[in-house]
Amino acid sequence: MHLGVFEVAAPQVGGTLSWSHPWSDSVHHREVEHWVGVAQLLEAAGFDFLFFADGYGYPSVDGDLPDAAVRGGLNFSGLDPMLLVPALARATERLGFVVTASTGVDHPVAMARRFATLDHLTGGRIGWNVVTGASQDTVAALFGHETMTAHDTRYEIAEEHVELCRRLWEDCWEDGALVEDKAAGVFADPRRLHRVEHRGTHFRTSGYFTVPPSPQRTPVLFQAGSSDRGRAFAARHAECVFLQGTTPAHAARNVADIRGRAAALGRDPASVRVLVGATVTVAETSAAASERRAEFEAMQTDEVAAVVYAGNTGIDLTALDPDQPLDRALAGAGSSRVGQMGQSNIDRFRRPDGTTPLVREVLAELRGRGTRGFTVVGDPGEVADQLEELVEVTDVDGFLLEAVFSPADHRLFCDLVVPELRRRGRLPAPGALPGPTLRQRLGSPGPRLPGGRRDRDRVDGPAPVA
Repeated sequence: MHLGVFEVAAPQVGGTLSWSHPWSDSVHHREVEHWVGVAQLLEAAGFDFLFFADGYGYPSVDGDLPDAAVRGGLNFSGLDPMLLVPALARATERLGFVVTASTGVDHPVAMARRFATLDHLTGGRIGWNVVTGASQDTVAALFGHETMTAHDTRYEIAEEHVELCRRLWEDCWEDGALVEDKAAGVFADPRRLHRVEHRGTHFRTSGYFTVPPSPQRTPVLFQAGSSDRGRAFAARHAECVFLQGTTPAHAARNVADIRGRAAALGRDPASVRVLVGATVTVAETSAAASERRAEFEAMQTDEVAAVVYAGNTGIDLTALDPDQPLDRALAGAGSSRVGQMGQSNIDRFRRPDGTTPLVREVLAELRGRGTRGFTVVGDPGEVADQLEELVEVTDVDGFLLEAVFSPADHRLFCDLVVPELRRRGRLPAPGALPGPTLRQRLGSPGPRLPGGRRDRDRVDGPAPVA
């Protein structure tokens, strides 16, 4: 069972309210020692990685930032987690780090350079959670774009973005190109460097990638979208997929679909690791765990749920007819933005027959859940039972834990649940962890991206871009 922790360098995670509770220490998210403590806790417990969600956007209703988002710190305020990674890597030895970065903001050359640098600085423990963006209307305005890029077009951009990054990482430097021979005075062998030429629909580049090959070359590629286009993208590119499931049956369908698409593309479907979000509330006794969960639920309101959902989708649920099914209410809203932002947060509510619940039912489900995945509550044995059942029913490979009260919930899980899972053979003994790279930690036989360098794509001679 693979385990990661889902965090943000912000007041709280998961589209819910919790930072102001005495049990939460997330107000310290701007202090590096806060994150060093979290990273060292997870490493000692044998977690595979610490995952940071990230984005430039914020909730927007009628084109502006809602007062409720500011007052509650609801998906508003946050640091760039990528800058935390070198400090956390320095304080740990084996823990992996996954950072979210959008293909809709930076040029692939800039993205490739940052992740190659992080792979060097972490000794091969970095992963890239590839997203096409979120809160697209606010991001478009922040970056001076006149219009928001359509959902499917964002995935076209992402396909080209990732392909170009992979060429920069894999095809420019041959193995052995970096010499660093002091006696001979040779840093690198020019015969083993190859120019990368790319003339695409969305990006162009001509030249050499300046960062020498890192331990993994390509960071471990994560993907977190569950729309139809998102699953297609995951099947082609992702090594690890992060899903949010409303029900076990919903998650199982998504897992089977992704694995089936990967197999159709010639990939081993079992090589695609699929993890699902889980909010675990655990205590020594079942009653104490339920009381702890009740403390959290008492803080949640329809306003909290609506503000966060608006930030992810551009849709204000409180402005819709509460007695209409979600899809019908959205159609009646007549907004061209509907379905273009956070499509996963619309599709996740669809029933097997394609229909959606009433708007009031969506609000009720979001209240206390937000954008989180499964809810698991109980004593250590009950929690382990529920996690094992989810693995068996859905075919997921593990979980990203989304704390209610951070980092206190992480400590409780490490102290109470990890020993139980290890006793059941669901987690390896601390001394038996694979490695040292994140890719090996997640089950790959070596540190490099399967398939290695793709010489068929390489261009040796200079050919300036027209």
